Amino acid sequence: MILTANWSYPTSVRFGAGRVAELGAACEQAGLTRPLLITDKGLAALDITTRTLDLMETAGFGRAVFSDVDPNPSDINVAAGVRAFRDGGHDGIVAFGGGSALDLGKAVALMVGQTRPIWDFEDVGDWWTRADAEAIVPVIAIPTTAGTGSEVGRAAIITNSETLEKKIIFHPKLLPVFVISDPELTVGMPPAITAGTGLDAFAHCVEAYSSPHFHPLSQGIALEGMRLVTAYLPRAFADGTDMEARAQMMAAASMGAIAFQKGLGAIHALSHPIGAMHHTHHGTTNAVCMPAVLRFNAGAISERFDRASAYLGIEGGFDGFRTFVDDFNASLGIPRTLTELGVADPDVDRLVAGALADPSVGGNPIEMTAANTRALLEDLL
Repeated sequence: MILTANWSYPTSVRFGAGRVAELGAACEQAGLTRPLLITDKGLAALDITTRTLDLMETAGFGRAVFSDVDPNPSDINVAAGVRAFRDGGHDGIVAFGGGSALDLGKAVALMVGQTRPIWDFEDVGDWWTRADAEAIVPVIAIPTTAGTGSEVGRAAIITNSETLEKKIIFHPKLLPVFVISDPELTVGMPPAITAGTGLDAFAHCVEAYSSPHFHPLSQGIALEGMRLVTAYLPRAFADGTDMEARAQMMAAASMGAIAFQKGLGAIHALSHPIGAMHHTHHGTTNAVCMPAVLRFNAGAISERFDRASAYLGIEGGFDGFRTFVDDFNASLGIPRTLTELGVADPDVDRLVAGALADPSVGGNPIEMTAANTRALLEDLL
């Protein structure tokens, strides 16, 4: 089955195998003349990046690249990216890679024209209105993983290098003006990264579906996103060249990010401080946290997951769904506990405080307190 389409929701998306070849046209349509491609250290030397830079250069847009991007991008990376942007006289960003590169690209696009520190634009109340919106430069997003969905998001997750806190930086104009979702770019992902990123998309859908907030559009998207992940992630994991599975997972990743406008919850509230302090892979951390969080939230979500399980073809309602998640994680090589993930000698007090300060707590269907969050963390450890 050939999967290709042009979507205008939530932004302009060119979806389909081989469509990275349209990068030059997208730059032209966005009004760019000298874009800076931002990617991560691991991708910078790979063939898919070289070929993408070739496409930019052939189309007359140069081949400028910035790749000083950590797995959990920080304010230090943002400052370096802003310097590279200004020194090169660039006028827009091509964000190329997984969530780290996409988030950093959006953060650089925001900060190149601001005079206030990045933390003044944290996703708190109306803080985004502090930014000079006219100074935010356009972003073209090209994901190379199928997980975060950052290509269709209006925020960037940036780690404060001094406090080791992950902060959500938000502005409506951070939504990329064009997205090129080309599943061919994900073929080289190793199985472990395929699993971790795919389960990140799954966590987004599960938490959005669990959130008590009213957003029926996102509720429906979350449900179908779960179905796509359960159907196609095992195929992409088993055979990285399965183009249909890769395409469906890219769609599911974008759907998860659209869906979580409804809210996230305890999975992300925990994984953000854990990742910031222990440098764990975000999607894999989400996957490790999910079974315990499902137990934690059982009293508030069991009825809705009875309905979801029927749609997903999972027997046993909510209890069947929890069993499915345990088995799904195991089949994809996900550690059972944070200790197995590599979280050694954690400062539980600090992790609890970080979780309760994270904006995601507001979308959890059970109120998170110091006592029950500590118990939840101890269950995970």
